[in-house]
Amino acid sequence: GSRARRRLKPAASCGPAPRASPLALGQRRLLRRTAEMADKRVDPEDGKAYTYDELATFYKGTYKKAAIAAYWETCKPAKGKGKGKGKADPEPKAKAKAKASKAPAGGFKVCVCGGAGGIGQPLSLLMGMDPNVGELCIFDLNVAMVPPAGVAADLGHLERKCAVKGYVMEVGKNPIDYLEECLTGCHLVLVPAGLPRKPGMTRDDLFKTNAGIAKGIVEACAKFCPQAVLGLIVNPVNSIVPAMAELYKKKGLDPMKILGITTLDVVRANKFVGEIAGKNPNFINVPVIGGHAGVTILPVFSQDKVAKTIPADKVPDLDKHVQNAGTDVVDAKGGKGSATLSMAYAGARFGKSVLAGLSGRKRIECAYCKSDVTDLPYFAQKVVLGEGGIVKVLPLGEFNEHESKRLDEAKAALKAEIETGLKFAESESLA
Repeated sequence: GSRARRRLKPAASCGPAPRASPLALGQRRLLRRTAEMADKRVDPEDGKAYTYDELATFYKGTYKKAAIAAYWETCKPAKGKGKGKGKADPEPKAKAKAKASKAPAGGFKVCVCGGAGGIGQPLSLLMGMDPNVGELCIFDLNVAMVPPAGVAADLGHLERKCAVKGYVMEVGKNPIDYLEECLTGCHLVLVPAGLPRKPGMTRDDLFKTNAGIAKGIVEACAKFCPQAVLGLIVNPVNSIVPAMAELYKKKGLDPMKILGITTLDVVRANKFVGEIAGKNPNFINVPVIGGHAGVTILPVFSQDKVAKTIPADKVPDLDKHVQNAGTDVVDAKGGKGSATLSMAYAGARFGKSVLAGLSGRKRIECAYCKSDVTDLPYFAQKVVLGEGGIVKVLPLGEFNEHESKRLDEAKAALKAEIETGLKFAESESLA
């Protein structure tokens, strides 16, 4: 008996320890992975910390599981296990989503003014697919390429709980006399309106024409939906936005409701960096500040973890590539069109972020608006979109030497374009 018992005892030092089975190794990895997912990481979208489950629940239905998992890997671990300095635990994304559903989730009213045009049609399509949109209005003139009622009938067949209606107005009429039903109750008005710049037309000529068009729409919004966020895609944006915002201010309304959509510059910067670095542009976020034309477009590559790895000698050409990307599209289309599809994509991205913010889920985007982050009264920079529209204008952050020089160049050009808008507003007023 004693010998048998001795034989059953394991030898303390009898050769190398047995290897763990593949199953055991897999279990260890799973436990380690589970522990990592239980920790909190900071979502750069809103700067708050969440567990993997909270993040996955929030983005479920918007992105696939693999994309969410990849995104999780790019999020930085939260300091102090998810607690910020002196701040309470942030609300879990799952709860935030439930909270958002109490707002008119799926019930926002959106109007696209110029909705039957080259940008307007695809923009209307993308907004009609946003689950936050319950009512979509398509407004355009009777000279549009197709009647707005036809665009509405077409979009009315989408598999979405979104009612779509078209509104038309004759050229030369005043929008304030025709858009009461269209605009009343709107939460977001997107304006891809105005004429494109034609050969021989100066920037001042373009401004005079499009400022009148924009003023008519903004005047109607001031009367029928003064609380709505207005996203302008009317060139020249650098002058039109200051003009319209100052007119809103003269009317006693909030000038921060008037935003210039510069998202296409961000989209292009992200895409071009992704192509150079061989990375997914969905996980690249290059802030583009300044304005929305030529040298006023300033991509801050040093503030993105992927973009800042690009060799310094390649940055000036990449900078120019972003500035001139619109011209590249015009040339590729043989002068028969401009960047309508990518502009619609960018406009919809911005529109979706505005609606997410209105429903209680803050988003960060770049936008051109009234600002005090520089010595100029209007500037494009990161803003926080929340309930009511812009809730915070974020500081510009740090620049490298190239970006500091470009900032001075951008501001010098932008200053003159802002003054054009301000002069217009001095001599005009909204009805």
